Amino acid sequence: MNNYLVIGLSEFGKSVAKTLYNNKAVVLAIDTDEDRIKQALHDEITDEAIILDATDEIALKNAVKDDFETAFVSVGDNFQASILITLHLKELGVKNIICKAVNHTQGKVLEKIGATQVVFPEESMGEKIAISVLRPTVIEYFKFSEDYFIYELKVPRVYIGKSLMELNLRHKYDINILAVKHSDGKMNVTPDPNLKLGEEDLLIILTRANVIGKITQ
Repeated sequence: MNNYLVIGLSEFGKSVAKTLYNNKAVVLAIDTDEDRIKQALHDEITDEAIILDATDEIALKNAVKDDFETAFVSVGDNFQASILITLHLKELGVKNIICKAVNHTQGKVLEKIGATQVVFPEESMGEKIAISVLRPTVIEYFKFSEDYFIYELKVPRVYIGKSLMELNLRHKYDINILAVKHSDGKMNVTPDPNLKLGEEDLLIILTRANVIGKITQ
Protein backbone atom coordinates (compact mmCIF):
# COMPACT_ATOMS: atom_id res chain seq x y z
CA MET A 1 0.00 0.00 0.00
CA ASN A 2 1.30 3.47 -0.89
CA ASN A 3 1.77 6.04 1.85
CA TYR A 4 0.81 9.65 1.18
CA LEU A 5 2.17 12.85 2.66
CA VAL A 6 -0.06 15.92 2.87
CA ILE A 7 1.75 19.14 3.78
CA GLY A 8 -0.57 21.99 4.71
CA LEU A 9 -4.09 21.46 6.02
CA SER A 10 -5.82 24.25 4.16
CA GLU A 11 -9.27 23.42 2.78
CA PHE A 12 -7.56 21.85 -0.22
CA GLY A 13 -5.15 19.86 1.94
CA LYS A 14 -7.93 18.63 4.22
CA SER A 15 -9.99 17.54 1.22
CA VAL A 16 -7.03 15.62 -0.22
CA ALA A 17 -6.23 13.95 3.10
CA LYS A 18 -9.85 13.00 3.75
CA THR A 19 -10.31 11.53 0.27
CA LEU A 20 -7.13 9.48 0.51
CA TYR A 21 -7.95 8.28 4.03
CA ASN A 22 -11.53 7.34 3.10
CA ASN A 23 -10.10 5.25 0.28
CA LYS A 24 -8.00 3.23 2.74
CA ALA A 25 -4.69 4.97 1.98
CA VAL A 26 -2.15 5.64 4.71
CA VAL A 27 -1.87 9.40 5.21
CA LEU A 28 0.55 11.55 7.21
CA ALA A 29 -0.54 15.19 7.51
CA ILE A 30 1.84 18.00 8.40
CA ASP A 31 1.06 21.59 9.36
CA THR A 32 2.58 24.33 11.50
CA ASP A 33 -0.81 25.16 13.02
CA GLU A 34 -1.60 23.13 16.15
CA ASP A 35 -5.34 23.76 15.87
CA ARG A 36 -5.42 22.37 12.32
CA ILE A 37 -3.55 19.27 13.44
CA LYS A 38 -5.93 18.71 16.37
CA GLN A 39 -8.94 19.19 14.08
CA ALA A 40 -7.61 16.70 11.52
CA LEU A 41 -7.13 14.08 14.22
CA HIS A 42 -10.54 14.85 15.73
CA ASP A 43 -12.24 14.55 12.32
CA GLU A 44 -10.34 11.32 11.61
CA ILE A 45 -9.21 12.36 8.13
CA THR A 46 -5.67 11.01 8.50
CA ASP A 47 -3.74 8.19 10.14
CA GLU A 48 -1.25 10.57 11.72
CA ALA A 49 -0.88 14.35 11.91
CA ILE A 50 2.12 16.21 13.30
CA ILE A 51 3.05 19.82 13.97
CA LEU A 52 6.07 20.53 11.81
CA ASP A 53 7.61 23.30 9.75
CA ALA A 54 8.16 21.50 6.45
CA THR A 55 10.54 24.23 5.28
CA ASP A 56 12.98 22.85 7.85
CA GLU A 57 14.83 20.27 5.77
CA ILE A 58 16.20 18.27 8.71
CA ALA A 59 12.84 18.10 10.50
CA LEU A 60 11.11 17.07 7.27
CA LYS A 61 13.73 14.43 6.58
CA ASN A 62 13.25 12.91 10.02
CA ALA A 63 9.48 12.75 9.47
CA VAL A 64 9.46 11.50 5.89
CA LYS A 65 12.48 9.19 5.71
CA ASP A 66 11.93 6.72 2.82
CA ASP A 67 8.26 6.00 3.45
CA PHE A 68 6.54 8.24 0.92
CA GLU A 69 6.43 8.14 -2.88
CA THR A 70 3.74 10.83 -3.22
CA ALA A 71 3.41 14.17 -1.47
CA PHE A 72 0.77 16.90 -1.74
CA VAL A 73 2.04 20.41 -1.01
CA SER A 74 -0.91 22.57 -0.02
CA VAL A 75 0.78 25.81 1.00
CA GLY A 76 0.18 27.67 -2.25
CA ASP A 77 -0.56 30.96 -0.46
CA ASN A 78 3.03 31.00 0.83
CA PHE A 79 5.10 31.00 -2.35
CA GLN A 80 8.50 30.83 -0.64
CA ALA A 81 7.41 27.96 1.59
CA SER A 82 6.01 25.94 -1.31
CA ILE A 83 9.29 26.34 -3.21
CA LEU A 84 11.43 25.28 -0.25
CA ILE A 85 9.21 22.31 0.57
CA THR A 86 9.20 21.14 -3.04
CA LEU A 87 12.98 21.36 -3.21
CA HIS A 88 13.33 19.43 0.06
CA LEU A 89 10.95 16.70 -1.12
CA LYS A 90 12.88 16.41 -4.38
CA GLU A 91 16.13 16.03 -2.44
CA LEU A 92 14.50 13.38 -0.25
CA GLY A 93 13.63 11.32 -3.32
CA VAL A 94 9.86 11.70 -3.25
CA LYS A 95 8.81 10.64 -6.76
CA ASN A 96 5.44 12.36 -7.09
CA ILE A 97 5.16 15.92 -5.80
CA ILE A 98 1.76 17.51 -6.38
CA CYS A 99 1.67 21.21 -5.54
CA LYS A 100 -1.16 23.64 -5.06
CA ALA A 101 -0.53 27.02 -6.71
CA VAL A 102 -2.48 30.27 -6.77
CA ASN A 103 -1.36 31.39 -10.23
CA HIS A 104 0.38 30.07 -13.32
CA THR A 105 3.62 31.96 -12.70
CA GLN A 106 3.98 30.18 -9.38
CA GLY A 107 3.03 26.93 -11.09
CA LYS A 108 5.78 27.27 -13.71
CA VAL A 109 8.39 27.85 -11.02
CA LEU A 110 7.24 24.82 -9.04
CA GLU A 111 7.37 22.62 -12.13
CA LYS A 112 10.91 23.79 -12.93
CA ILE A 113 12.20 22.94 -9.48
CA GLY A 114 10.68 19.48 -9.35
CA ALA A 115 6.89 19.42 -8.95
CA THR A 116 5.47 16.56 -11.02
CA GLN A 117 2.03 18.17 -11.10
CA VAL A 118 0.64 21.59 -10.26
CA VAL A 119 -3.04 22.18 -9.51
CA PHE A 120 -5.01 25.44 -9.32
CA PRO A 121 -8.02 24.71 -7.06
CA GLU A 122 -9.50 28.21 -7.12
CA GLU A 123 -9.25 28.44 -10.90
CA SER A 124 -10.77 24.98 -11.32
CA MET A 125 -13.63 25.79 -8.94
CA GLY A 126 -14.36 29.07 -10.70
CA GLU A 127 -14.39 27.30 -14.05
CA LYS A 128 -16.72 24.57 -12.78
CA ILE A 129 -19.16 27.07 -11.29
CA ALA A 130 -19.26 29.01 -14.57
CA ILE A 131 -19.82 25.80 -16.55
CA SER A 132 -22.63 24.76 -14.19
CA VAL A 133 -24.38 28.05 -14.96
CA LEU A 134 -23.74 27.94 -18.70
CA ARG A 135 -24.50 24.22 -19.03
CA PRO A 136 -26.99 23.24 -16.29
CA THR A 137 -27.21 19.66 -17.58
CA VAL A 138 -23.47 19.08 -17.02
CA ILE A 139 -23.00 17.45 -13.61
CA GLU A 140 -19.25 16.81 -13.67
CA TYR A 141 -16.35 16.91 -16.10
CA PHE A 142 -12.59 16.61 -16.27
CA LYS A 143 -9.86 17.03 -18.83
CA PHE A 144 -8.94 13.71 -20.45
CA SER A 145 -6.23 14.98 -22.81
CA GLU A 146 -5.15 18.22 -24.45
CA ASP A 147 -8.22 18.28 -26.70
CA TYR A 148 -10.78 15.97 -25.06
CA PHE A 149 -12.94 16.10 -21.94
CA ILE A 150 -15.07 13.49 -20.20
CA TYR A 151 -18.49 14.82 -19.17
CA GLU A 152 -21.24 13.41 -16.98
CA LEU A 153 -24.51 15.04 -17.95
CA LYS A 154 -28.24 14.74 -17.66
CA VAL A 155 -29.95 13.42 -20.76
CA PRO A 156 -31.02 16.47 -22.82
CA ARG A 157 -34.79 16.71 -22.99
CA VAL A 158 -34.87 16.23 -26.77
CA TYR A 159 -33.01 12.89 -26.36
CA ILE A 160 -35.48 11.33 -23.92
CA GLY A 161 -37.13 8.24 -25.40
CA LYS A 162 -34.67 8.00 -28.28
CA SER A 163 -32.11 5.25 -28.78
CA LEU A 164 -28.37 5.76 -29.08
CA MET A 165 -28.62 4.51 -32.66
CA GLU A 166 -31.24 7.11 -33.49
CA LEU A 167 -29.20 9.90 -31.96
CA ASN A 168 -26.03 8.83 -33.80
CA LEU A 169 -23.96 11.21 -31.69
CA ARG A 170 -20.61 9.82 -32.76
CA HIS A 171 -21.28 10.55 -36.41
CA LYS A 172 -22.96 13.92 -35.83
CA TYR A 173 -20.71 15.42 -33.18
CA ASP A 174 -17.72 13.09 -32.68
CA ILE A 175 -19.11 12.11 -29.26
CA ASN A 176 -18.20 8.75 -27.74
CA ILE A 177 -20.74 7.36 -25.27
CA LEU A 178 -18.65 5.72 -22.55
CA ALA A 179 -21.54 4.68 -20.31
CA VAL A 180 -25.15 5.25 -19.36
CA LYS A 181 -25.96 5.59 -15.67
CA HIS A 182 -29.52 4.65 -14.75
CA SER A 183 -31.71 6.09 -12.00
CA ASP A 184 -31.13 3.01 -9.82
CA GLY A 185 -27.41 3.80 -9.77
CA LYS A 186 -26.41 0.98 -12.11
CA MET A 187 -23.77 1.84 -14.70
CA ASN A 188 -24.07 0.38 -18.19
CA VAL A 189 -20.56 0.58 -19.66
CA THR A 190 -21.47 -1.28 -22.84
CA PRO A 191 -24.79 0.32 -23.76
CA ASP A 192 -26.81 -1.37 -26.49
CA PRO A 193 -27.26 0.92 -29.53
CA ASN A 194 -31.00 0.22 -29.26
CA LEU A 195 -31.14 1.41 -25.64
CA LYS A 196 -33.70 4.17 -25.25
CA LEU A 197 -32.68 6.96 -22.91
CA GLY A 198 -34.86 7.72 -19.89
CA GLU A 199 -35.50 11.06 -18.23
CA GLU A 200 -33.49 10.09 -15.14
CA ASP A 201 -30.53 8.60 -17.02
CA LEU A 202 -27.09 10.18 -17.06
CA LEU A 203 -24.64 10.05 -19.96
CA ILE A 204 -20.87 9.73 -19.57
CA ILE A 205 -19.32 10.96 -22.79
CA LEU A 206 -15.91 11.72 -24.29
CA THR A 207 -15.73 14.66 -26.65
CA ARG A 208 -14.04 17.96 -27.47
CA ALA A 209 -14.80 20.98 -25.28
CA ASN A 210 -16.24 22.97 -28.18
CA VAL A 211 -18.86 20.27 -28.83
CA ILE A 212 -20.61 20.15 -25.46
CA GLY A 213 -22.60 23.31 -26.12
CA LYS A 214 -24.22 21.74 -29.16
CA ILE A 215 -25.99 19.07 -27.10
CA THR A 216 -26.69 20.96 -23.84
CA GLN A 217 -28.50 24.01 -25.19
